[in-house]
Amino acid sequence: MAERYDCHYCKESLFGRKYVLREENPYCVKCYENLYSNSCEECKKSIGCSSRDLSYKDRHWHDDCFHCFKCSRSLVDKPFSTKDDQLLCTECYSNEYSSKCHECKKTIMPGSKKMEHKGNSWHEACFTCQHCQQPIGTKNFINKDNSNYCVPCYEKQFAMQCIQCKKPITTGGVTYRDQPWHKDCFLCTGCKQQLSGQRFTSRDDFAYCLNCFCNLYAKKCATCTSPISGLGGSKYISFEERQWHNNCFNCKKCSISLVGRGFLTARDEIMCPECGKYV
Repeated sequence: MAERYDCHYCKESLFGRKYVLREENPYCVKCYENLYSNSCEECKKSIGCSSRDLSYKDRHWHDDCFHCFKCSRSLVDKPFSTKDDQLLCTECYSNEYSSKCHECKKTIMPGSKKMEHKGNSWHEACFTCQHCQQPIGTKNFINKDNSNYCVPCYEKQFAMQCIQCKKPITTGGVTYRDQPWHKDCFLCTGCKQQLSGQRFTSRDDFAYCLNCFCNLYAKKCATCTSPISGLGGSKYISFEERQWHNNCFNCKKCSISLVGRGFLTARDEIMCPECGKYV
């Protein structure tokens, strides 16, 4: 007597009938579809054994139901995208949601390389220098009047030249006496330190930091011998070719300030009238 071959679930004989194996157990088609078939995302009907089950992220479709949400074209064996759980062919997705090239105004297709700057997008081939028309790619560039320039073209077209080194100034810079300088080139004539961002003065058209200017040209205080810059509104006293800082102009004997008061001199010393009585 022949061995029985039955459906694992309903136990009916499978001899002469179609069946499906699952985990090495045989099922009649009806039981298999009731137990294991997926529901189609589109028509909500069961995807039977005789249909191809197309799946994407745990969702399932019949062949005929797997189509673009916008244009209804079949997506079987074609590239597609999703938006808000809806299937879209690449053309519909691009028209609806992809960036438009700032130069040619055409859609930048998903997966293609695009360049972005300040909220605008370009095809890689459209992102070119306004002057030489060569692709900029990932190289440095400068935007001027809503146009992009590679650095060499920008320097030739627009950049000022440093009065010191004669090279273009592309960023920052200092203007002194209506002439442009690189910050690194605008130095103290004396100590060669950068003057950008600090107080400075000039003599004979040469720029000096305050320390160098005072050491080289400022008069010395008759009391402390330190330079008197006279810059920035600082006050000093001058008498008979001698100068004093305001806070150094004091009586030699009692040290009272003589600023705005009468004083006497005795040789190289200055005194208040009271102390001068006893000299």
